[in-house]
Amino acid sequence: MELNSGNNLKAKEEDRLSMLTDDILLSILGRLNIALAVRTSVLSTRWKQLPWLLPELTIDVNDFLPPPHQNTSEAEYVDRLDTAMASLTKAIRSFLATHQNKATISRLQLRLYLVNDYSDVIGRLLSEAIDTRTVKCLDLAIMNHKDPEDCNDEDMLQQAWSVDGFFNAYPTVLHCLTRLSLYNICFAQWDMNHVLFDCCKQLRHLYLSNCDTGGVSPWKIDASDSNLSVLELDMCFLWKLEVLHLPKLERLRWEGWVCPNVPLSLGVVPSLKELYLLCGATVHFKGFKLSEILRDTTTIQDLTLSFQGEKLWMQPEGKQLCTAFSKLRKLSVHDIFVEFDLLWMIILLEAAPSVEIFDVEIWEHPCVVDTEERQQTFGERTNPSWKVAEFTSRKEWLLKELLVTGFSPMEQQIAFIRAVMERAPNLRTVILKDYPPCKDCEKIGALPRSERLPAERVFPKGKDEQDMVIKQLIGDTTDSHVRIKFRV
Repeated sequence: MELNSGNNLKAKEEDRLSMLTDDILLSILGRLNIALAVRTSVLSTRWKQLPWLLPELTIDVNDFLPPPHQNTSEAEYVDRLDTAMASLTKAIRSFLATHQNKATISRLQLRLYLVNDYSDVIGRLLSEAIDTRTVKCLDLAIMNHKDPEDCNDEDMLQQAWSVDGFFNAYPTVLHCLTRLSLYNICFAQWDMNHVLFDCCKQLRHLYLSNCDTGGVSPWKIDASDSNLSVLELDMCFLWKLEVLHLPKLERLRWEGWVCPNVPLSLGVVPSLKELYLLCGATVHFKGFKLSEILRDTTTIQDLTLSFQGEKLWMQPEGKQLCTAFSKLRKLSVHDIFVEFDLLWMIILLEAAPSVEIFDVEIWEHPCVVDTEERQQTFGERTNPSWKVAEFTSRKEWLLKELLVTGFSPMEQQIAFIRAVMERAPNLRTVILKDYPPCKDCEKIGALPRSERLPAERVFPKGKDEQDMVIKQLIGDTTDSHVRIKFRV
């Protein structure tokens, strides 16, 4: 009886699956990695062809890498890459072969390494699929097996040579690219502007990680015909980025720069709405006025400034920012060292009365030890010297929500929040959040903040503690228009 019940249950489950339409089943398969999706083809005759009908396909070399183990040698790692690329090449051949593919792939996401002869096989398969319109759009990530800190100049030039060789051999690939991600490349001997903006006519999203121009010359982008809408730079040590003309650029994100002065200039970028700048200012960095970057830009709606727990890389200013901030709707200031005064940010809000959401993140991490090496690289963390009384816009703030992550009832945080509440008649919500988990802090075995810090530097989790914070912020007022929420 129990055996029959089990068989009946299994039959019912199969019947439920058979009742689903192909569109629903394909939606389910689309959420699986490609290796697992292919395995479903053995479930039944109906499922046999389903993976080959997916309209969007992701083939990621990481899904084929064997599980890592400790103390892997360089030779063993190369063997693992070879095994993964062999499996990836087999998967691409299976999905892109004209006689086997039954539907057009509207978007192919492909992550690979250019190792051995696999790139030639993949290049031919991609070119044929693009020429026959089996693939309409390509999202390509060309990986590098070395970590950025382990790459020297020769490694980065070699990677550039490999990428350039691939694109020269298979230029059709460039014409289909809508997103491109490159890692560990030195562009010193490569005409990257020609490749990225003249050849990649459909390119909309460009991501570069640990890439540079091989010297102190700036990277100038003058591409009036480009469709690029998103540009992301992650630890790209360019001397300076000069965006002269990118008419469709909507989002620019730059994490990390090394130039001692103004790292960025913006020319004709009429579509730019989101700007994210993140950097830990080094000891020799002189800082710059944000208005120098934004003086020709009035379209930004979402601005994020992040300091990685170091000194501010912005120089004090006020009314100079008003024009650039005229359309801001969200302003985020992240990774402010926990000991810093916060009232200087009032000036930013005075310059941006149109901001509706103000997002602040406090920085306190025991995983970053104040060693002599850190001192030599970043220097002293100096408290911001901005003077709030020197500038007021006299315009009513539209601010509706204030979010503080890494909150603790320290004097400077309470004073800042109260100052915002007093100046923002439209403010409705103040959200106070604890610090998010940090893997590096957990890795070194750092004690919880409640065990290593005094009470005034710990997020209030109990009702009594939270009520005390509310009283500090609004006093005995019972009809306050601001609702204060606590989130762990």
